[in-house]
This record gives sequence, structure tokens and C-alpha cells, in this order.
Amino acid sequence: MMSRLHSSSPPFWLLVLICVSHSLEMASSLQQSFKSDLFNFYHTVILADGKETTIHLLKDIPKRYYFALEEGKTSSPFTVTVTPCDVPIEWSIWVHKMSPNYLGKFTHGGYDQDALKFQKTAKIESTLFSYKGNSVETYMGISYYSTIYMLEFLSTERDTHITVYLTTDTTSDHLYPELPSDPRIDVIGVDHNTVTLAWKHSPTVLQYQENVQYCLLMNEKHNYKSLCAAETAIRSSGMKSPPAVALPLSPYPPNPQQVMILSNGELSIISKAGSGEVRQICVGTKNTYTLPNLTPSTQYYFDVFVVNFLTNASAAYTGTFARTLEEPDPKITELKDGKVIHLILDSRKQKLYSFQYRARHKTVQFAFQSCRGQVEVEITRDEKVLMSESFAGLRHFTLKGRVGDIYSMNLGSTEPANASVKVQVSSLFHKLFFPALPESLKIKSFSKLRTCDSVTIAWLGTQQMSKYCVYKKQIEEDQVWMETRNADRCLGPESRHKSNKVLCKYFHDLNLRRAVTTETIRGLKAGTVYLFDVYLIGSSGIPVRYYSRVVKTRKKC
Repeated sequence: MMSRLHSSSPPFWLLVLICVSHSLEMASSLQQSFKSDLFNFYHTVILADGKETTIHLLKDIPKRYYFALEEGKTSSPFTVTVTPCDVPIEWSIWVHKMSPNYLGKFTHGGYDQDALKFQKTAKIESTLFSYKGNSVETYMGISYYSTIYMLEFLSTERDTHITVYLTTDTTSDHLYPELPSDPRIDVIGVDHNTVTLAWKHSPTVLQYQENVQYCLLMNEKHNYKSLCAAETAIRSSGMKSPPAVALPLSPYPPNPQQVMILSNGELSIISKAGSGEVRQICVGTKNTYTLPNLTPSTQYYFDVFVVNFLTNASAAYTGTFARTLEEPDPKITELKDGKVIHLILDSRKQKLYSFQYRARHKTVQFAFQSCRGQVEVEITRDEKVLMSESFAGLRHFTLKGRVGDIYSMNLGSTEPANASVKVQVSSLFHKLFFPALPESLKIKSFSKLRTCDSVTIAWLGTQQMSKYCVYKKQIEEDQVWMETRNADRCLGPESRHKSNKVLCKYFHDLNLRRAVTTETIRGLKAGTVYLFDVYLIGSSGIPVRYYSRVVKTRKKC
């Protein structure tokens, strides 16, 4: 293949100009003229020194780049690093030298006679290095003043792109971060939904902690040998990548629903691509990380890149893979008749919580009170789903069957954050957990009845005599969302400060249309935001909290 690459030689007069312009025998004025012409007409094929160059390759069409030693130097070490960004490529370094006899003739005006003999007699060519594959490869050598170097690249599979970095300055800091002597990634922990990784520190990270950090890529397809290859695969899979300012994996903006800022300041990008789930996380300078919320019994591939955020250059650790364990069978808890249980649902540790209940009568009542978050419940009997619903607040379900029927119940949280719920199952209707509830648990306020120091609210009651307690709390306007969103609806008046209590009273009405009561709360501050809560306490003593109401008193009256 290399002979095929070599067969397409540069134009004859271009090599003449290059060789003459860099000959030690050439006069200074001619040298400057030829060098200027070369850069003016062939600037696109000159490889920049000290800069990473992106090169796009078309299938089966070779592409060539040249470089030579700067004027004023006789020899200098140089390095060339080539990073394939997709498919394997072929590349090689050729060296061109001028024949001493030819240079002597040329400087004495023999150009016209000997020009046609250049490629046969005046040019000395040799291959310094050749490679075929998709790994990152670096060549180190010595450059001489009378030598022209040519890099030739070819992709035989499809159109692709690569990055090339040439430098003759070996005294400056390395563009690419340095890998440790052992660049392997160790899998130090595997569970059914987590994998913990560890790797040895990069010397560059230890030296430049502010600008260099680790970024981790997880996918279900295979490992990647460079960050450039990972970027290409992510874009081709249809995933939109993160903002360049936050994570240098790609300049394409993400879908906001895919970006999750973690509590410790890390930035995680999660996407469901056609080839499975893809995650990108930059973890700073720490060299261990646990990936949560993985799918049980699934093989994942993990790559770690050490990235210089100033130059966007990176180096890849040796990738690894791991298979998560099978999800353990959920523990099934037996529910006792009429007993209330309080559950904390943590979806990060356990997706579903399972329970069983054996019916003592034909009719069974299920009662749920979501204390915080959205709760999902599914009830089955003989492997048949009887009901499935997601809710926040209060729910009652009455099911009919046979004495001795076994009901299975699965509970889970529909949100990433923890949820909590109270549950009661009973065949004995005199042991009901919740008191009789009104049609609505909303508190109404009357804007026209607001004053600078009072607010009037109203709420619905029931046909049963029950106790209602009203509480108030002064809050700031920017606290409204947090106070109402994070409120624990299962906590009763005992959780409130005594100074927040307004009053408690009993009432009921056999006519549900008239089962409504109002209360005017006085002694408030002008232009102030208050949070009002009403608690319904039935004969069981279990409180039910109405939905909080936020009201602001008038500023001027």
C-alpha cells in the first residue's frame, strides 16, 4: 500500500523549490524568494509547527503535508503525533534530500538543463515511518536543514478526519497531558446498578490541577482509543453533546433534559442513543468514580481521558469494561391488617418495594398518603394487574375478591429524589387509617378581603365531626417554591412551632354543600408573605394536611 501512496509524487517544480529553498549551498536572496513562493502557493500543505491540525480525508484519496526545519538551524529533534478520529487509517513519513552534485549545478545556473533529471538523479527518498490502524501514534526523529519531510495520509474505509500535532520545540510543556506509567483503569466495585472505577494519577494533573482534569465516558458499544474518536462516535449516534465550556467532548449544545448538575459540582451528560446509553462525566482531579443508576445485567465500556481545558488536548487511558450484576429479587414484606407503615422510597438504591397482604374478608381497602414526591403503585392478584397509578397526595382503592386472596403490591418513586409514603391495607373497615375526607383539600383565600393586617381563608369539611387546626408561617417571596414543593404532607401539627398556631376548632355539616368554614387571621404585618396550613384530625388521631396556601397582605390600606 505504501508503494501506492508513493506513486503519486509531488509536482516536480515544487520539490525543486523546496529543496533549493532549504539548501545550505543556496544564496540567501534565492532562498528567501523560493521560500516565499512556496508558502504563497502551497500554504495549505505546510504543516504548522507547535499547533494541532485537523485534517479531513476522503476515501481512497491520499493527502500530503510537508514540513522542514526553520531557517538558522542545522538540526533539531521533532515529534509527530497522529490521532485517528474514526476508522483506521494509513500514514507514513517520507524524507526528501537534495543530491550534492545537483545542488552544485543548480547554484551555478544549471536549472534548465538538469530540471528534467530531478526525480531520477537529484532526489534521495526514504520512508522513516509507516503505520496502519486507529491508535494514537507518535514518531520522534531528528530534522536536518537540507531535508524536506512529507506526511501522507490515506483512509480506505470511508471519509473521516484526523488530528496531527508537529513540534520541534522539545523544551516547552507538552501539548498532550502525560499518562502514568500504568495507564490502565481498574474496576474496584460492581453491583447490580453501580460500577466503581479507579485509575492512577496523571503527572500533568498533579502539576496543573486548575486547567487539567479527568473526563469519563461510558457506553454500551466498545472502548475508544482517543477523545477525538469518542466525539465522532457520539455525534454519529445522534446524541447531542455538552457545551464546550463545561465539557470538551464536543462543541454541540445538549438537550437540557440530558444535562444533570450533580450535588458535588460535577457535570454529567446522559443520553439514550441508538446503540444504548451514553454518559459523559468530568470529575475534576479525583481518580476514583462510582457510576450510579446503571441497568442490571448489562455490559458497559469505560474510558477515562485526561483533558487540558486550555488547549483542548487530551490523552486516553487504556479502556476497560464491566458487567453489572443481576438485580436481586425484591424483598417481600407481609402487611398486617390495619397497621400503618411509613416508607422512604429511594430509587437510587431500590427501584421497587414489594409487599403482600392476605385478605380476611371479600372486600379490601388500600389507603396511601404520599408525604413527599410522586409515588407509583401497582396492585396485582394471581399475576393479574388490578390497578396501576402514579399520584401525589391521598388515594383510596377498594378491591373485591375472595377470603384468603393474596394481593401483591409494588411501590416506587417516579422522581430521582427520595419520596415517602404512608400505607394501610385493611379488611376491617372500622380500622380505617384516614378520616373521612372532603371533596377537595385546597385552601381558598379571598383577595377582596385581604387587608394590611388580616387575611380570610376557607376550606371544605365533611359530614363527620372533626378537628381542624390552622397554622401560619411568615416567609420570604423567594422561599415560596421551596416551602410548598418540599413540604412533608404526612407531618402533623406536632412538627410546627407553637408560635405558628392560629387556632383549632371543630365543625361538620350533614349537607356537604354547606360543609365549608371560613376563618379570618388577624395581627399580620403589612406587605408580608404568609404560608397557611390546615390540618384535619379525625377520630383515629391521624392528621391530614390540606395543600398549603400562600397569601401576601396588602402593602397600603
